This record gives sequence, C-alpha cells and structure tokens, in this order.
Amino acid sequence: MLLEEKAQAVIYLISDSIGETAEFVVKAVSSQFNRTVRIRREPYLTDRVRLEKILDEAAKQNSIVAYTLVKPDLRKAIEEKAQACNLPVVDVLGPMLDAFLRIMPEEPRLEPGLVRRMDSDYFDRIAAIEFAVKYDDGKDSRGMLLADVVLVGVSRTSKTPLSMYLAHKQIKAANLPLIPEVEPAEEIYEVPKEKIIGLTIAPELLQKIRRERLSSLGLRNGSNYASMERILGELDYGQKIMRAIGCRVFDVSNKAVEEVAGKILKLLKETDRS
Repeated sequence: MLLEEKAQAVIYLISDSIGETAEFVVKAVSSQFNRTVRIRREPYLTDRVRLEKILDEAAKQNSIVAYTLVKPDLRKAIEEKAQACNLPVVDVLGPMLDAFLRIMPEEPRLEPGLVRRMDSDYFDRIAAIEFAVKYDDGKDSRGMLLADVVLVGVSRTSKTPLSMYLAHKQIKAANLPLIPEVEPAEEIYEVPKEKIIGLTIAPELLQKIRRERLSSLGLRNGSNYASMERILGELDYGQKIMRAIGCRVFDVSNKAVEEVAGKILKLLKETDRS
C-alpha cells in the first residue's frame, strides 16, 4: 500500500513517567515530513498487562510505538510483543542507557521520572532566587508574608548573602534592614515569629566590615556609618525590635554564610515537624 493511501499515522508514546522525552523526539522527527501524525501518550506505565493491551491496539493501526522505560523487564516485554505483532517500536532511552553502562562505574538507579524531579528542583530554585532578589533589603514589605523565612538585622549582617544561599536550597527568603530612623514595616509583626530570624554581630567586627565597605566605595572611614557610637545605637535598636517580634536571634560574628544558613535550615525543619 502506498503511503498516500495509508490512514493517518498514530505514534504511541509509552513511558513510566509522563512521556515528555519521547514526545520531544517524535515531534522533532515528524517535523521532517509533510504529513501530520497523531500522538497518543500512555504515561506512568508500570505493569505488563496494560502494556500488552496498548500494543494490541497499536498493532491494529498504522502506528509506531516510541517508549521511554527504564525497567529492563518492561523494555524486554515491549520488544518481544512488538516482534510478535510486527509492530515498529523505538527505544528512546535504551541505547543511551546502554552506552552509559559501558563507562559508568555504578549501576543505574532505574527510577522513573528522575529528570522531571530534577527539573522541578531547578525551577523551584530559580523561583526562590527571583523571590530573594525581589524582596531583598525591604524593597517590598508584602514579600515577608509570602516568605518561608524573613531575616532581620542592621546593615552588613549578611542578610542578602544568606537570602541568596537559602534560595539555592529552594527556601524563599525575604530580608528587612533595621534602621533606627525608620519604623519597621507593619508586616513584620504579622509574620509568625517562627519564620523570622534576627541577625546580630559583634560591634567591633561590624565596624571593621563597614569601614572596608566605605573604603571599597572610595568614601571616608570617618563617616557616621562606621562610627562606634552609631553602630552601638543600631545594634541596640535591632535587639529592641527582635525582642518585640519574639524571634530567634543568631550571632553571625566570624561565621561563614554556610554555617549560619545551616542553622537556619535546621531550625526551619524543626519548625515544620512541630
């Protein structure tokens, strides 16, 4: 029978996950032909009975079966059934998986859907990073009500670096600077205190950090920003606000961002369990 006389081609996509990988490949190939094809997804396939029913149906049509299955028994079953039915099948993952086996020191995990889970983690991380940027330094106080954690503290207590580090762990962090001349946004008192972390630091260390900051900007070290009187006043004000909130307070003096972030993550996990 000539191709023109054949019924519309049906491409069955069989997968133990959602079948996106096979669909992408099929669409890339079908774009090379003038005729359209009908794609039929068969996701989350895990048993042989359902597999055989699908293949019996496909064998009655002008069809191809493309599959992404990681379980060896299902891959073998589909090849045997397809051969018996004279049905064209394409193993989308198998050849690459076999090639990996030749160079990898360990066996594959053979867990369906790992790519999708990794993609989900990636997009959650990107969303958290975008959140941290949007709600950094009190830019929009409404973000505090949406955050997984809110960091508060005076200037140069690592609020922004901590927010970004936590974002890479898929934690949506907002931060609020505490400035004596500026009343904290009212939203900070609406956030559950368990979600708020106060940050403090030794005054001498803060002075050193602020002086280095001024120097990097080409400004005078004599600025009020780095004066001990100003620093002590800010730290006292910060402690007052933190007491009013009733939040946990972490001292970041001489501590790496990773160390403080680790403590925050541990605290958040404990809060989730309680």
